[in-house]
Amino acid sequence: MTGFTRLPDLALRTYGGSVVAANDESFAEREALIRPGPAEFRPHTFGAKGQVYDGWETRRRREPGHDWAIVRLGLPGIIRGVVVDTAWFRGNYPPYASVEACAAEGYPSPEELDGWVEIVPKSSLKGDAVHEFGVTDPRRFTHVRLNIFPDGGVARLRVHGRVVADRAFLEGLTVDLAALENGGLVTACSDEFYSSPNNVLAPGLARNQAEGWETARRRDGGNDWLVVAMAGPGRVAVAEIDTTNLVFNAPGWASLKGADADRTPLEDEDAWFPLLPRTRLQPDTRHRFRLDDDRRITHARLDIYPDGGLARLRLLGTLAPWSPP
Repeated sequence: MTGFTRLPDLALRTYGGSVVAANDESFAEREALIRPGPAEFRPHTFGAKGQVYDGWETRRRREPGHDWAIVRLGLPGIIRGVVVDTAWFRGNYPPYASVEACAAEGYPSPEELDGWVEIVPKSSLKGDAVHEFGVTDPRRFTHVRLNIFPDGGVARLRVHGRVVADRAFLEGLTVDLAALENGGLVTACSDEFYSSPNNVLAPGLARNQAEGWETARRRDGGNDWLVVAMAGPGRVAVAEIDTTNLVFNAPGWASLKGADADRTPLEDEDAWFPLLPRTRLQPDTRHRFRLDDDRRITHARLDIYPDGGLARLRLLGTLAPWSPP
């Protein structure tokens, strides 16, 4: 992955995204747009509606207009880019698409959404191809609307960006300061050979090894690590290091450090102080550790020794007092 596609997919179903409405889904269901993983295809697989597609497909239009689908982002935030993937749709893809976005408070119905702004203008598409569109709008959005002109099929819609949580709601609560859904993000990592390090911050439990972070086997005597930018400055009371599903490839040990980048640059080695000393881990185990250091941190560094994989990293604590801009 490169550029904005390295950021989390805010619309992903496993992150809580939902396709809440579509004007038409005659041939293939709208929910497929935000499924995890690439679209699959088995030729000559016919159902009552024709060839089965792993995507969203509308009927052939015989009247003016265009088709659309609305996605509620599982992780509201600032959108940096959109991917429209027409995989396997060759003779039935839409020749054009655009994307709109809006921000809504609470839990509105699709009919109550308004204030739509265009974040991707009407653009040409090709069949069986991945189309990446950068987005420059700096506002926080909660919903997107994919418009296709005039009709056809789209396999996947990816909405990459940086999560922006409701800080006023989180203040005073014990929360996971590292969680993607609260605005945490992996900003540096030694190795992501098998899977993205941001997987360890994802909501819920990892169902298999692919839903965690796993590095290549080290042969140089060093160790692997990642750095997490927290949801905001805060104090961490509990660290959870979960090796669930990692049976023969879990790290042997792990340690944790913290830093306050508002006071000392992260490039300065003196910025980092220990939160958890090098501690032995067990395979396929959820480890929980109470931390005694109550210093404020903005970033955490997890070192694993020498290599391996993790299902999840949780850093439970409280955000520092916050004043809205």
